[in-house]
Amino acid sequence: MNDARRHQREPAWKAKPVAQRRHEFALALAVVGVLAAATIGAVVTSRSSGSTSLAAAAPPTTLAGFDVDVELTGLPDLAVADPSQNATEPTTPVEQERTDGGCTIGALSLHLGGSGDGVACLQQALADRGHFTEAVDGDFGGSTLRAVMDYQTDAQLFVDGVVGRESALALGIWPDEESLIVRTPPPAPGAKDLWGVELSPVASAGTDAPPLPPDSGSGRRVVYDRAGQRVWAVREDGLILRSWLVSGSAYSNETPGTHEVYSRSDMSTAWNGEAYLPQMVRWLKTDIGAIGFHAIPLHVDDGSPYQTSDELGTRLSGGCQRQHNLDAAFLWAFATIGTPVVVT
Repeated sequence: MNDARRHQREPAWKAKPVAQRRHEFALALAVVGVLAAATIGAVVTSRSSGSTSLAAAAPPTTLAGFDVDVELTGLPDLAVADPSQNATEPTTPVEQERTDGGCTIGALSLHLGGSGDGVACLQQALADRGHFTEAVDGDFGGSTLRAVMDYQTDAQLFVDGVVGRESALALGIWPDEESLIVRTPPPAPGAKDLWGVELSPVASAGTDAPPLPPDSGSGRRVVYDRAGQRVWAVREDGLILRSWLVSGSAYSNETPGTHEVYSRSDMSTAWNGEAYLPQMVRWLKTDIGAIGFHAIPLHVDDGSPYQTSDELGTRLSGGCQRQHNLDAAFLWAFATIGTPVVVT
């Protein structure tokens, strides 16, 4: 990267004093609560006026000096699960283990044309349930495809013939995910990170944070480890300013590699219009929608959260990474446009 481009990308926060950064973080945190309240208020107003449609309950376009981008058109944000995303899952082999020692599919997904031990594991699981009657040979051919689709139909899963996380979980051949999650002790009340802002119950900082995953880049960046459901905010010199658990995608549509923040919205909506997504920070465009970090989503119909803080660290989203409100506010202040996002 040449000096001119590096100068253009220099983040504005670097020149700001700590006091100003803390003030901006406080404003960012405040907007989550205010927008949530506005959402609930809009719903209450809609109901009290006698309207039978809750679709009219939308947040305002401006609020306390913040722009609110409610994206109902264009590329939607993937926060609520869309089962058809199984078709986009990569088939690259990965190391997977089960606590009971049993086999797994050995990849993020399997489909027609695949082969190997993972396919043999799939065939045996299908045979055990009466859906596969041929020899277990490790080749994902037409008979295996039909068996997968029959099983998905019977199990009331999305029927696409692709065995991703949801189908493998139902068949009992997905690895034990909790064994990959590092849960740090809750910080003391009022404890702050190395940027001087309050830690959430699932956050840590500095040497108290879990180490960064291998091959996760260098310089100032955001690192997201899919297996561990964990995010790190890293300073230019490699110091971990903050690390926290998230609830990422239940599918494998979070493409690994180095990306960058390309778009942000104080408030957005999910692809199906059923959830408000506070403080959306987007880093990936897919064929069917945008993926990014945001606060825990709120139901459009009543403003209630989609999950609790205790559930962070569990894959619950359709693509995006859900965060505790304190962590979402921190990232909103940290991850300006152009910030690198390294996904492992």
